[in-house]
Amino acid sequence: MDPEIFKAYDVRGAVGPQLNNDVVERIGRAFADWLPTEGPVAVGHDMRPDSTELAQAFIKGLTEQGRNVYDIGLITSDMVYYAVGAWQLAGGAVITASHNPGKDNGIKLYRDQVIAVALDSGLDKIRDAATLNQFTVSTKPGSVTERAIVDEWVDHCLTFAPKLKPFRVAIDNGNGAAGAVLPHLLPKLPVTAEVMYLEPDGTFPNHGANPLKIENLQDLIAKIKAEQLDFGVAFDGDGDRAIFVDDLGRPVSGNDAMAIAAKYFLDKQPGGVIVHEVRTGRSVIELVKKWGGTTVRTKAGRTNIAPVMREHQALFGGETTGHMFFRDNYYADSGLITALVIMQAISDDGRKLSEIVDAYHLYPMIPETNFEVDSNAKKDAILESLKQKFSDGQIDELDGVTVNYPDGWINLRPSNTEPVLRLNAEATSQARLDELVAKAEAVIRG
Repeated sequence: MDPEIFKAYDVRGAVGPQLNNDVVERIGRAFADWLPTEGPVAVGHDMRPDSTELAQAFIKGLTEQGRNVYDIGLITSDMVYYAVGAWQLAGGAVITASHNPGKDNGIKLYRDQVIAVALDSGLDKIRDAATLNQFTVSTKPGSVTERAIVDEWVDHCLTFAPKLKPFRVAIDNGNGAAGAVLPHLLPKLPVTAEVMYLEPDGTFPNHGANPLKIENLQDLIAKIKAEQLDFGVAFDGDGDRAIFVDDLGRPVSGNDAMAIAAKYFLDKQPGGVIVHEVRTGRSVIELVKKWGGTTVRTKAGRTNIAPVMREHQALFGGETTGHMFFRDNYYADSGLITALVIMQAISDDGRKLSEIVDAYHLYPMIPETNFEVDSNAKKDAILESLKQKFSDGQIDELDGVTVNYPDGWINLRPSNTEPVLRLNAEATSQARLDELVAKAEAVIRG
């Protein structure tokens, strides 16, 4: 078993050489043994060609260790999170590689109370047990029950958007897992929706499954402009992120989406807490404070947001990558709830989405920029050089290196999923932003 498949937040690897039925079954057995509480486990899968078979292998591993299983079939990742919380289960797993290419697959794991299992919170122990074939002996195999979840999930999501106005929209499903849910949801909304690439197809025949990449949004942008629609929504491969495109055909950044959602929740519950991560722009933080809220900062990564939200009973939390977390969704993230919350926020505001974005986008900011670095030693050396070159600023190392100035900031952090360093920056003027970025890039490339 290749230990490299165990990433910071989940399991991911190439199907066949890294992930196969034997490997996944062993991970299922180790997960069953590791779970801290007794009770059943929910298992679902995305639409990749091998996901159904791998899900059955994972279920076999669970039942071999005596765990009862709810097989919830083809779903989006956030539906497993919901199942764990709503059904009060011992845990849940979804077979998915999210936005990775079709040759990959993976597993996202959750324990009771919808707590994500990361490398520093149990995945390391699961890895070690699966690698060494060290499992407890079960005297009685568990059972498998197929259980429907779609209608219950849709009803739950609709509670986040009780009074939508009629919109004309385009939705790019990108052949992802959300195609299993949208036909059940859209008839219940007062929207006219043109849905593109609805059929779930893990070979991704039309474009990639990552809507953060502008090339994957071109068809959606063209549709919005050609038909003068109110906005568009694109889902990622496993449906736990929703990225908006405004009425002018401009992708809405994660920062601007966080501001829109934060305003929506603070209007409902003034004085609430909003959790954000180190890449979040000052515009979001300043707006939350202006609206009477409190911000709490944490590391990037979906397994880091929810624990901080629980600690502070936060209304909402977000990542600049589009993962949005909701207190009333068991502190879990959801692409479908994100879409509905932002649609409700647009309804409540009354302005066009482009006008809201322009009002909330206070400062120029670069899109996250990746730099390939082939070793951890080199990453560390670059980060150390950055601290020296930017020693005139206020430095913190919560996650990578952040340097703050009165008129701007940069953050450079190593990715937990790829061999890259990620640069983010914001400033009060474009000239100052260009200066900060050029200085940082000189260090990185030096």
